[in-house]
Amino acid sequence: MLLTSLMKVILTRSLRPFVFKNVYSSWLNYDNLDSLGLYVHIPFCRRICGFCPYCKVVYDRALAAEYKAALLSEIELAAAGHEKKRVTSLYFGGGTPALMLDDLKDIIDCLKNYYDIHGGIGVELHPDDIDENLLVKLKNADISMVSIGVQSFHADCLKRLGRRQTDVTDKLKLVKSLGFDVIDVDLIFAIPGQNTETLLHDMETAFQCGATQISTYPFIDFTFADNLYKPMPEKVKKQMLAEIARFAKRSGIRRTSVWTFAKEGTKKYSSVTRNQFLGFGVSATTLLQNEFKINTFSIPAYIERIRKKQLPTSMTLGFTHRQRACYYLFWCAYAMQLDDAEFMHMFGVPIAKIFGPELWLCERLGFLRRKNGTYRLTDKGAYYYHYLEQAYTTAYIDKMWNVLRTQPFPKRIVL
Repeated sequence: MLLTSLMKVILTRSLRPFVFKNVYSSWLNYDNLDSLGLYVHIPFCRRICGFCPYCKVVYDRALAAEYKAALLSEIELAAAGHEKKRVTSLYFGGGTPALMLDDLKDIIDCLKNYYDIHGGIGVELHPDDIDENLLVKLKNADISMVSIGVQSFHADCLKRLGRRQTDVTDKLKLVKSLGFDVIDVDLIFAIPGQNTETLLHDMETAFQCGATQISTYPFIDFTFADNLYKPMPEKVKKQMLAEIARFAKRSGIRRTSVWTFAKEGTKKYSSVTRNQFLGFGVSATTLLQNEFKINTFSIPAYIERIRKKQLPTSMTLGFTHRQRACYYLFWCAYAMQLDDAEFMHMFGVPIAKIFGPELWLCERLGFLRRKNGTYRLTDKGAYYYHYLEQAYTTAYIDKMWNVLRTQPFPKRIVL
């Protein structure tokens, strides 16, 4: 908490906290935004994994039907009064979106009425759901990218996560045979009891079976999660992340973010690294030029809001110019690259005008290298970002989600 508070003061040049308020608006000001992405949250799972912090409930057919109707209405409400907008991507997260497999095409078609989708449509998959029928339906719905939550190929690691073992290798090969543009495999590292040998075996197996990209995430024990085991020490996480990076280099795999590694030529695929995006569904977030919005986490409250013809916004953060620049800096750093021209386009000033001392210091410390107007994180810089991201998750995301899980529309949250 001390680290994130100190970083916030240094980067924003202010003691002012981030204040999320219960402010509602029926208008989303996105007409003049470019590089706009779309996110849709499907909150249903067959069973609840204790390690997963995301907004989800056990699947119920009747509730899912109500949710779909509300979701389609939210899309229409958000688009009302706007011209058809070009967007860069569409991503379905969860939960387990495949539990609403037969509804995904209807949702996509509804979005296509209001948004011209470029850059691909992605969906998260649970390994248990993968079969040829599902994959064909995804292709028929114009889904070209899949992210598969494998977490690990090893029985002991899965047991510690509360997941049952499934033979995923044949399923990955089946996904590969269907010709998806991107096959992302999610793996968790520093699972209690895991070692470097099993971790690198997970990486090798994923790529051998068809993954074009691997997204790795450190095991984080959220305060509201139901984990039986505690996280491994930070020095172990540091060692494992370094081993992953070395494995990628000797395998000709490109590091595309702090925790993501992709084969050359793989299209960009991520749910978070967008400059602006619109979020639909419970717990979905929307990032605009000067605002950050979070939908309610409560499915009944979400449905009731939509029935009243109101957007289901629970919390809104109004950014100062510098706060918005800090948010941009944070996620660009996650993607390992800061582009001066893009920053100038978004904020009207060179990046060094706002963050000159910080960039100078990071270069001197070996966290960044600058070339042709672009700052690129080094592996050393990526590790310290990895450390900061975990602190950010604990200090901010854990606190906020813990409140929103129990209060559909809190009065305010101060971070």
